[in-house]
Amino acid sequence: MRWKTRRERIVSLLTESREPLTIDEIAYMVREGDKSKIIEDLEHIAKTLRREGKTLLMEPARCNKCGYVFKSLRIKPPSRCPKCKSEWIQPPRFTIRE
Repeated sequence: MRWKTRRERIVSLLTESREPLTIDEIAYMVREGDKSKIIEDLEHIAKTLRREGKTLLMEPARCNKCGYVFKSLRIKPPSRCPKCKSEWIQPPRFTIRE
């Protein structure tokens, strides 16, 4: 039996999960302490999935203080709200759909 790579485990996790997951949740579930590697993997996975007819969907980040929804589709979570300057940000969440 062949072991799955970290990217294969992320794809399986996001495909099988009922709810979209944050980068922190993904990192915890695939046992990766370096979140920058998860961000890099998600960027690569998004490109790979397009060739397979699937899509990496992202719920955008939002400010928990004023409700601002970030329009940027960057995978890396923002550090603060441009509207109210709060750092209380709900991170983006990811899932994979056909």
